[in-house]
Amino acid sequence: MTEERPAYYELGYGEDFGLTGLAGRLDQAGQEITLATALGYAEEIAAQSEGEEAVALGEDARRLLVSELPEQALHTVWLASTQHAFDPVKLGMSIREWLEGISQLSTAQLHRDKHSYTPPPVQPVRNERLCQAAVAAIQVMAPALARASAIPDLVPSLEQVVTGADGDLGMRLFLRALKTHSVPVPHENYRRLLVLGWQFGFPPAVVHDGLSIVWPPVGTSRHGLDDDFGLSRLAMLFTAGWHYRTPRATIEDAVQHYGHERPPGSEAAILLEDTRRILDSGLSDEAISLLWLAATDRGHNIDQSGISGRDWLAQVADVCEEHLVKVAPAYVPSTSAIRSDRGKAVLREVRETAPVAAGTVISPGPLVLQSTAVWNALEQVVNKVDPDLGFRLLLRALKILQLPITEAQYARYEHLSSDFQYNENHLLFSVNHLIQRN
Repeated sequence: MTEERPAYYELGYGEDFGLTGLAGRLDQAGQEITLATALGYAEEIAAQSEGEEAVALGEDARRLLVSELPEQALHTVWLASTQHAFDPVKLGMSIREWLEGISQLSTAQLHRDKHSYTPPPVQPVRNERLCQAAVAAIQVMAPALARASAIPDLVPSLEQVVTGADGDLGMRLFLRALKTHSVPVPHENYRRLLVLGWQFGFPPAVVHDGLSIVWPPVGTSRHGLDDDFGLSRLAMLFTAGWHYRTPRATIEDAVQHYGHERPPGSEAAILLEDTRRILDSGLSDEAISLLWLAATDRGHNIDQSGISGRDWLAQVADVCEEHLVKVAPAYVPSTSAIRSDRGKAVLREVRETAPVAAGTVISPGPLVLQSTAVWNALEQVVNKVDPDLGFRLLLRALKILQLPITEAQYARYEHLSSDFQYNENHLLFSVNHLIQRN
């Protein structure tokens, strides 16, 4: 994020854009392409997002055009960003002529929507702190990038774009070069690139997508979790509206969710841990079924399909294990330590909300679930399975029933969430709106 322009993620961008977005499209072609094909890709991009993509594409081109960078530096970074998929120089064009064509194409697209459109003056990102950080990031990866690329002077050319043209575009061209050359990026370096990308205003996908990240071993760490996770998150995905997919497809979608900061397979590992803990506990089949039906607001009525609670969780575990074999074959399932010291605190919260829940039911109608029975099952989870999972399922039940909570209760929930290492969004998206404020 810079003072020169709003953050791209605030403008609704979700993936790469502008000149680097076009370079990515050309690279994906997998072969050398013609000028007509390259311009066709540019026109497709410029026509997207009601003109926003055309603005970004044209502005990127003009940032390089108004710079004093030598033609050779521009040629070098362009070849690196496209993996030689389209080389204007081979067609007798200079890189500046190619960029001028992109600028004119983008402006023409905007004229179709806004006849009076005039490209605004170029405002390069010259924020000294960000540009220095971008150069430092390039230098950290310089040895690996130089080994991976046969393009002469790639690293100094990227630095020239950052310092002599535009820090924003220079950073994105650097990321493109890492991706096209499949440079292994250690996880700690990747995390720093994510932070720097966020400071430039990039959506995480601009850094993450296509990058060869050297992930740490898959585990059940909660670092980088966006909000809910494990069995309570899976239950959320099975509330009303999931039926356009099969139950198995819904589980498969859930285990593929791992965010931009976590190794592939992380969600599957956490979900597998939750399911195994319940399956290995002394929790009755009836209690398991009741908890699932309540946590999904009867979104997936396993009892109406003749599936027991244990059989359903066994199916969930099977999908998790199959996914882990694919994405993390070296992973050996293990069970992290249970925070039994928080059992009394969670049990207190379950019992304090029980009287309010007692007068309510889940899914009114012929398939009604009595909240009293649900709360009894929650106590069993806390006592027999895991206080952490019991707390997450309590939050699910409170959200489904829309039960009011006090500010004092919420403050205690915050302490428990911190103890269990939940992301700050966990409570925000689950029960924050239920607080009855004084």
